[in-house]
Amino acid sequence: MDREVRKIKQGLALKFSELVYNGFWYSPECEFIRHCINKSQELVEGKVCVSVFKGQVYILGRESPQSLYNEELVSMNVQGDYEPADATGFININSLRLKEYHRLQSKVATKQNE
Repeated sequence: MDREVRKIKQGLALKFSELVYNGFWYSPECEFIRHCINKSQELVEGKVCVSVFKGQVYILGRESPQSLYNEELVSMNVQGDYEPADATGFININSLRLKEYHRLQSKVATKQNE
């Protein structure tokens, strides 16, 4: 399951628990959410090794033949398809709000010092 699908699924899980808690198990929206969650699990398979001790559960390891993790794509030692220059535009766009925030903060601080 990729990151964006997982985020949506987590949001749906919260809404699902709210609906169940409020007694809406047979409602159309709860049926829809159950369908979405089931769809998100179609390609999920693998093994998880856990340790249970005094009411706590510790994940010791996990593996899946369907895993999206690819060491060659995330490694800084192995040259994959990623080029650091590819992130430049993304970084610039995301930094705009921070630059504007600090510009406005400087403006406010200047007015207060006058």
